[in-house]
Amino acid sequence: MNPTTLPLLGITAYSGTGKTTLLKQIIPLLRQQHIRVGLIKHTHHNMDVDQPGKDSYELRKAGAAQTLVASQQRWALMTETPDLPKLDLHYLASRFDADSLDLVLVEGFKEEAIAKIALYRHGLNVAFDQILDPHVIAVASDTPLATSLPQLNINQPQQVTAFIVAWLKGRNAGKHG
Repeated sequence: MNPTTLPLLGITAYSGTGKTTLLKQIIPLLRQQHIRVGLIKHTHHNMDVDQPGKDSYELRKAGAAQTLVASQQRWALMTETPDLPKLDLHYLASRFDADSLDLVLVEGFKEEAIAKIALYRHGLNVAFDQILDPHVIAVASDTPLATSLPQLNINQPQQVTAFIVAWLKGRNAGKHG
């Protein structure tokens, strides 16, 4: 494995389970552990980062294949990809600055062969086993489930964070061992 390849950890679940809510809770907790986190979020919507009427939007719409908007506080690179057959998670992850991150969390991309934590809520009335695949390393749920996978409480972000930290440390130890 390329030593600069960032570890990817997926958060997978049915819509409405609370993926974004949990991520908003665990990202600050990971930062408290001095883990620098990147995030890739898949959306099915035709999303625009910039707004109609803004210069960057107008210039991008004029035909720029890539537009980088920068201020002292942040910058964003928008790349037009109309000819790509489908999103490539590993390509997207390779766009991150590997020297400034320790981990990339992935929301969506549930078909990808990456380590994942599956989220499950009892009240959604959907089958638990439908979110499992061979890459799920743990389940965060609001109810005990019949699985041999490690079970975390979805309502205890500190517990989920501790699992991620241990997974990341174990993964890094294996790289150097």
